[in-house]
Amino acid sequence: MNARETGSGVATGPVTLKMLAAHLGLDPATVSVVLNDVPGRSIPEATRERIRAAAQKFSYQPSFVARSLRNRRTMTIGILVPVLADGYHAEVMSGIGDHLLDKNYFYFIAHHRHRSDLVQKYPQILVSRGTEGIIAIDTHIDRKPPVPTVTVAGHRRIDGVANVVLDHKRAARLILEHLYHLGHRKIAFMRGQPFSSDSGVRWESLADAARGLGLVVRPELMIELTRDLTSPELGYPVVQQLLTLHQHFTALVCFNDMAAIGAIRALHDAQLRVPQDISVVGFDDIPQAAFQMPSLTTVRQPLHRMGKLSANLLLEHLRTRTAMPPEVAVEPELIVRETTAKARSIAGSRNRFRRGRQNVLG
Repeated sequence: MNARETGSGVATGPVTLKMLAAHLGLDPATVSVVLNDVPGRSIPEATRERIRAAAQKFSYQPSFVARSLRNRRTMTIGILVPVLADGYHAEVMSGIGDHLLDKNYFYFIAHHRHRSDLVQKYPQILVSRGTEGIIAIDTHIDRKPPVPTVTVAGHRRIDGVANVVLDHKRAARLILEHLYHLGHRKIAFMRGQPFSSDSGVRWESLADAARGLGLVVRPELMIELTRDLTSPELGYPVVQQLLTLHQHFTALVCFNDMAAIGAIRALHDAQLRVPQDISVVGFDDIPQAAFQMPSLTTVRQPLHRMGKLSANLLLEHLRTRTAMPPEVAVEPELIVRETTAKARSIAGSRNRFRRGRQNVLG
């Protein structure tokens, strides 16, 4: 390798395929076939061993860019996500990342904070960086991106885009049947933020399930999240606001687990006990749900599996070019822990609740 070899015979700079071939006295195509494990080529094993030994000696690294140009494959996926934080999005991304890692794919992550301009722009940028496909988590996409795309909790039918979703109708039935059988009839509901892709379908499913059980959904017992937060602070102020009203309730259905944890703190600060005075149900079953005090009753979304499923759908499509299903629904599971219990008697519950409201008002 003359110009690039040191006195010890080891190259001092990047070694190209042509340099390695010249050193071995072989055709570059032969060296490429061996180092890329191309099947069906008759090359003596002794020659293969010489090539591998030389590549190791000179720390040869194949040009990924050159290979991508030849094969039109970059083995790279783009991931769109609203935030980079613990909880729902991180669990889904973990499933995606594990599957891509297992299949030797690289990935870029772009977070957009639900900004529509970035949701429109980022797919083009990811494609310009060489991504073969896109996975979008909790992201409002209104048109098909320029490459194959799978959404997680997209809830919008777009031709050519597959969507991995939870069966929200079943999830709503699990929650309200559980509370109904515990004797709860006055239930408060927490709606999600308007920009969250799950908000609409989750609320509609809860309203339908309530009607099926004969439960009255009272507008005065409905609160809505508005802040773009992924911490328990999300649920704290809206529950404080609810407690300042003159309305009595025995159970609270929260939009997600983080909001439920904040809600429990707000109830605790008002000296209302969970679940003795008010039962609380979350949604997602994030890791913190099982370890907070009291441990949270919640709907388990198989978030890691949903991420893995979305990645598998995309990679199978890229491999076979067969059409992806428009929607794949996964089943929820109700995880009953310590934040739900039988409803208290009306008199005792009202008295306790009245004292809690006074604590909030100071």
